[in-house]
Amino acid sequence: MLGSAVGDALGAPFEFGPAEAFGKRFPGVPGERFPYAAAMCGGGGWAPGEATDDTQMAVHLGEAPLDAGGLDLPEIFDRFRAWAAGDPKDIGILTECVLGSGLPWDLAAQIHFQTEGRAAGNGALMRAVTAAVRFAPQGRDATMDAARRISALTHGDGAAWEGTAILHELLRHALDGEDPLGAVPSTLAAVRAEHRARWATVLAPDWHPALATENNGAVWPCLGSALWALRATADFPAALRAVVDLGGDTDTTAAVTGALAGAVYGVGAIPAEWLAPLHVPLPPAERVLWVGELTVLAEALDAAGRAAGSG
Repeated sequence: MLGSAVGDALGAPFEFGPAEAFGKRFPGVPGERFPYAAAMCGGGGWAPGEATDDTQMAVHLGEAPLDAGGLDLPEIFDRFRAWAAGDPKDIGILTECVLGSGLPWDLAAQIHFQTEGRAAGNGALMRAVTAAVRFAPQGRDATMDAARRISALTHGDGAAWEGTAILHELLRHALDGEDPLGAVPSTLAAVRAEHRARWATVLAPDWHPALATENNGAVWPCLGSALWALRATADFPAALRAVVDLGGDTDTTAAVTGALAGAVYGVGAIPAEWLAPLHVPLPPAERVLWVGELTVLAEALDAAGRAAGSG
């Protein structure tokens, strides 16, 4: 969870910018330590270390099952809707349309998809880390089912449901100390048949973001880029640098990459200079969560998931 939030804040100032903007600004010097503190630079309306809507929605998604004692979809939707009405600094167009439609929780996304015909953005993927932590201890079927049902609150396209389910399952493997990259084939086998081939393409070992047929605001190249960054690098900072340097939707690709890399490498691999300024303003209330509060939330979600799994 901390890895995802760090990625979000690190990538936010470079959102919708060109490729390699991050590396050109912070090139590093061979043989010297990379300037981590400087890289959490802020900009584009974001303070240094400030997380965006990605992490804000993730926090609301994480707090909902703790308060409700389990998966309560109307409660999650109501929290999302209250957040959207609280004037967040940033919100995805599709998410804003669905949450502001005034339609019931079980119809809003479906009707939007039927009307617009497009709903495969990465907005369900970006917020998934908290639910992934909560449902991981309950096993593959439970975590993938929860991912699909939560995604469907805002995204009517099944491709977004399956992408979020894949992320949930890969994070489950990583949290169990396994290699999430090695778990891709078994995870794909659990993907709904009509979506499996396209997901297999972007998650393949030889796939590169340059091969994407959409920008990385779409769910397929977003998750594909995260796995590519994990494969192409050997530590947490390098994975984040690689994916932010792709440009485009940098806060979300880095949030997804940070979730996976955080689960693989652990909190000790995240530079302290990136954690120190990390904070999450949380509409609609005037709350700000720092690393301590995020850690407490992560531990509570893990404990709740383990309790449910053992029961």
